Amino acid sequence: MATLKDVAQKAGVSSAAVSRILNNDASLSVPPETRQKVLDAARELNYQKKSKGTAKSAYTMGILQWFSSLQELEDSYYLSIRQGIEDFCLANCLNVVRTFKTDLNCMESLSQADGLICIGKFTADEVASFKEITDSLLLIDMASPDPEVSSITPDFEQAVSEALDYLYRLGHRDIAYLGGLEYLADGSLFPDSRCAAFTAYCESHGINYLPYMKEEQFSSESGYRMMTELIESGSLPSAVFAASDPIALGALNAAKEQGLKVPGDLSFIGFDDISLCRMASPPLTTVHAPVYEMGQYGAGIVYHLLKTPSDAALQIKMPCRLALRNSCREKSMK
Repeated sequence: MATLKDVAQKAGVSSAAVSRILNNDASLSVPPETRQKVLDAARELNYQKKSKGTAKSAYTMGILQWFSSLQELEDSYYLSIRQGIEDFCLANCLNVVRTFKTDLNCMESLSQADGLICIGKFTADEVASFKEITDSLLLIDMASPDPEVSSITPDFEQAVSEALDYLYRLGHRDIAYLGGLEYLADGSLFPDSRCAAFTAYCESHGINYLPYMKEEQFSSESGYRMMTELIESGSLPSAVFAASDPIALGALNAAKEQGLKVPGDLSFIGFDDISLCRMASPPLTTVHAPVYEMGQYGAGIVYHLLKTPSDAALQIKMPCRLALRNSCREKSMK
């Protein structure tokens, strides 16, 4: 069994610092990077914090991910949410049961969970089945279809408006939307708030967007294909808003392969702020979504419900911010 000393050696800090970080000592002042190193080391070593009188937590937190494990590795958006949840559970000595919808007997593996966090998009029937497991339930990344179930989502409307305000101030009046389509378990299309917010903004600000609307999948391959189709159509916008960073990065590569200059010929804005954005050429301006914090706060809410049950549900929208880099510039007047 891993010890405090093992965690300290792996993280490169003192055992005393590890103890204070894992016990959420508010008086300890350390850089966020150091705190994260300790949490990552403890998780990798499967360190279990001993609480007074017992060697294990009284509670078990279930985590259900609507993506497969492979998809989660390819899209760090959902991975970051889960890491936020698991780091909170580690710091508060909560047992964790993690499963994916694609796993065999995934619901059975969650049957003993005291609290449950479901990450992704789910039907009303699925949410009802989650409530049969526990009333201490929270959804992350979709507003709950059940008014008695709490949820946390990014504030997509605020985020899209801020991104388009920026492009509008730079003089862009022809803006493309590259998005993804997501389907629920019953085959119905999940409405993307980013697309709705984009359309509403363009309509109210006189932006030309209809010739440049494309939706496929939330992947770099789809971004590449959609951007290639736009280029081959012979009619280009001056800016592109992508509903995810993988889409934006794929589109950026397609534009560069076709000899277009970014941001000289095209400005790009993505959504999520994954680490690859900083290493793109040019570094990608994007919307920073607080996904890790959504996981942390979500776990905290469920933990509170376990200790203090309540019938009141919370519908939380977390604000996003624009991370300005080098993929946008003022529209040139030719």
